[in-house]
Amino acid sequence: MTDTHDVQAPGVGKQPRFVLRMIAAIGIALSLFQLYAAGIQPLGLFFQRPIHLGFILVLCFLMYPVTGDRPRGVLGWAIDGTLIACGVLVGYWVPANIDAIANAIIPRNIDVTVGIITTLVVLEAARRAIGLGMTIIGAVFILYAFAGNRGELPFLSDFLPGILNHRGYTLERLSSQMTLGAEGIFGLPLGVAATFIFVFVLFGAFLEVTGAGKFFIDLAYAATGRQRGGPAKAAVIASAGMGSISGSAIANVVTTGAFTIPLMKRLGYRPAQAGGIEAAASTGGQIMPPLMGAGAFLMSEFTRVPYIEIVLVSIFPAFLYFGAVYLLVHIAAVKQGMTGIPSDELPKVRDVLAEGWHFLLPLVALVWLLVVGYSPMRVGFYAIVAVIGAAMLRGLMQYVAAGPTIPALIALAKAGVARTLEALELGARNAVAVSMACAVAGIVVGVVGLTGLGLKFSAMMLAFSNGNLLLALLLVVLASLILGMGLPVTAAYIVLIILVGPALTEQFGMPILVAHLVVFWWSQDSNVTPPVALAGFAGAAIANASPMETSVQAWKYAKGLYLIPLFMVFNPSIIEGGPVPLVLWNGVIAILALTAFAAALEGFLFGPMPIWARVAVLPGIVAIFWPSLQAEIAGAVLIAALLALNWMTAKKHRETMTPA
Repeated sequence: MTDTHDVQAPGVGKQPRFVLRMIAAIGIALSLFQLYAAGIQPLGLFFQRPIHLGFILVLCFLMYPVTGDRPRGVLGWAIDGTLIACGVLVGYWVPANIDAIANAIIPRNIDVTVGIITTLVVLEAARRAIGLGMTIIGAVFILYAFAGNRGELPFLSDFLPGILNHRGYTLERLSSQMTLGAEGIFGLPLGVAATFIFVFVLFGAFLEVTGAGKFFIDLAYAATGRQRGGPAKAAVIASAGMGSISGSAIANVVTTGAFTIPLMKRLGYRPAQAGGIEAAASTGGQIMPPLMGAGAFLMSEFTRVPYIEIVLVSIFPAFLYFGAVYLLVHIAAVKQGMTGIPSDELPKVRDVLAEGWHFLLPLVALVWLLVVGYSPMRVGFYAIVAVIGAAMLRGLMQYVAAGPTIPALIALAKAGVARTLEALELGARNAVAVSMACAVAGIVVGVVGLTGLGLKFSAMMLAFSNGNLLLALLLVVLASLILGMGLPVTAAYIVLIILVGPALTEQFGMPILVAHLVVFWWSQDSNVTPPVALAGFAGAAIANASPMETSVQAWKYAKGLYLIPLFMVFNPSIIEGGPVPLVLWNGVIAILALTAFAAALEGFLFGPMPIWARVAVLPGIVAIFWPSLQAEIAGAVLIAALLALNWMTAKKHRETMTPA
């Protein structure tokens, strides 16, 4: 932690020294509170969630001043000081008054007033931490609850289509729904953020501070750097490792892209192409087990499917995604005649493992604890303990190797304490955005439960699609893209699954886990899909390229994000399991279809593909996605024949070009 004036820190901005100290102290206190609840004494939901939210609100208003990048001044401090006091009130009120709230026959006026303050403060904090889009969505849902004959704003019902109309609710009723029960702000989304998500965000912070990011990047370079397009392939592999830990596609781009994008440009990739490849690979980190950002924890709570089961069924689809990105990168490298990085400029796998093998121990411990049945929150706690233990072991080994002395031991202890405090602070800061997204998502959940909007939306979706599943899925894709323009992916997933989940599962008969995975995958598309491609924009900044051109490249390389969920829908055995021959068959044809799609997209596989072959392979891809064994066989045969022809043609061309 730095102690200088006007320091630029991630998510903090330029702040006076005393504010940085306050942020550090509150962040460390929040992380210690969360570790206590995760590993020592679990707390009830009406203690854990309000206290967590209170800490997050105070942090948010300290980190994001009302004045933006300008100094706060007297008026700024008056506004932010009031909001900070409201944040403290939010964290204190429900735990301190839980008995009176529970015993009240009707909500007390003071509880309603605090509920109104809580809702308004949450919306303002979300605006600062996430952006205006999330606040607007929360406000629109609140206005929707007030519409109707008995609501606070009955005239709004005149603007609602008949199917969306409802009775309307008063300010007292809505305030009670938002803050005095388990369906509003203190509902399931915030509950997951305050338990599972926070502890794994903290786990990622400990890995980051102890140097795990550099280890994964170096390991990826050592494994792939000599191959054609080596830095791009290293970006894919490093992003798979880092993305699962970081919980943010944008953070993944910034972390790994700082190394991979310049090397890709040096090798011959165009700047926009290099930024797009990194954005596509980094987005895949959110769907890569074991952590999968925050999605797997939320999915487990929504579906009541054990977390470890979600992790296991997500492994093969995640490898399909990264395989597709890797193949597209390879094809681009071969087409452009690229070579790898010279061996003397690359780290060696043996040296990288010797230097950082201890970073693998916490991940192994994490997976093992999940498999044996520990709760995710307790697993996260022990994983953090394992990271600290591994870092201490490594430090002691270096201490002994350098020659043990008392001054060296004191320096080692100071460095260990400093890194621990840095990780505790970083984990808390990294959790602000996702916790605020989940708090506002709780407003959406509360209004949907109060008004029955979920069932109404499902009925509308069924009417628009006319019972056609493919058309319904297209509507989900469009909705996810629109939501993604203003929401982070976690919030987009929550809002979308609340609205379309009942239609997919009840009206179209989709298995609940498949429906959630499909919506979760598609909620990632705002990272790579123009006109709003946040990971693409981050990649463009590092590559010094056009943001829109980089986003188009990211969209191109991330096509698996759209295709693989469709395959899950029409071939659910890759998720749900089934007879081994069927699972193997679906796995083989999925790989075949994605290979054919990559070849058709690039016009190249073993060699150039003529236009007629690129067009002819498309019916085979469609047939493989069609839920019919006969169609799948026909599609697989067609694709195999065309790819074999491409291989033979390329081989013949190479033999012709080779001197006798």
